[in-house]
Amino acid sequence: MDMPPLDWSLLQSFLRVAAAGSLSAAARANGVSQPTLGRHIRALEAALEQPLFLRRPEGQALTAMGHRLLAHARDMEEAAARISLTAAGASARLEGTVRITAARVVSHWHLPRLLARLREQEPGIRIDLVASDVPENLLHREADIALRMFRPERGDLVAQKVAELPLGLYAARSYLDRVGRPETLKELQALDFVGYGRSDMMQRVMAENGWQAGRETFPVRCEDQLVNWALVCAGCGVGGFQRVIADADPRVERIAGLVRLPVLSVWLVVPEALRQVPRVARVRQALAAEMARIGAVSRD
Repeated sequence: MDMPPLDWSLLQSFLRVAAAGSLSAAARANGVSQPTLGRHIRALEAALEQPLFLRRPEGQALTAMGHRLLAHARDMEEAAARISLTAAGASARLEGTVRITAARVVSHWHLPRLLARLREQEPGIRIDLVASDVPENLLHREADIALRMFRPERGDLVAQKVAELPLGLYAARSYLDRVGRPETLKELQALDFVGYGRSDMMQRVMAENGWQAGRETFPVRCEDQLVNWALVCAGCGVGGFQRVIADADPRVERIAGLVRLPVLSVWLVVPEALRQVPRVARVRQALAAEMARIGAVSRD
């Protein structure tokens, strides 16, 4: 007897558990109850008449059959995502929801005023803003438009460079009043820096300037960029930030001329299938214009 078609919801649960490594982790990550996931996995194993996971104390490990199924299930997930994008791309209405994802700094400082103006001009467009430093998957409709600090490589994503944002090195006026304002690289190296928990971005920038910084250079660290900047403004040490934002902050001073800092390239990214959707195109145009304006101000 031929096997009946598999329920896609069972395969979705399989993908979630395989990605998370356990039923409990998959439930937390996807907002699905653990009993539901367990029931789906058992139903899928019964339909295939083979186990897909080995139950271990630390979680779920894929069997050989599970590994084979995983590749095909991912292909199906990709195909389902493309079908969804194609259907969404057929919409001709200048109304509906547009989901934007952007870094937390960009979302906090650059987007609120723009989105307020856009809502006034286009009341039929609703905005769902995902402020996250973790890239969302555009092909899986986790977002419709992304503002990213890197150019994606996939050909089914349309990427437009919309701005270059110079960085600066800053410290609180109160901190510099206490320790002195550095006039040489050696004096700068003697100061405390506010670092990031996992990212080695600051160490790489320092290395490019001939400065091998160690752990002692960063007595205070925080991975969250908004909190990191708050620590700099409070006087915990020196840190880097976008000049267009930091130059307007009276709490800090820019330390200029001692090191070379990179420029942040801002890319506006949208799936090819959604590029011509009127509401997405309208939001994309507004974002591109605003980020280009901010980039021009940054160079002044």
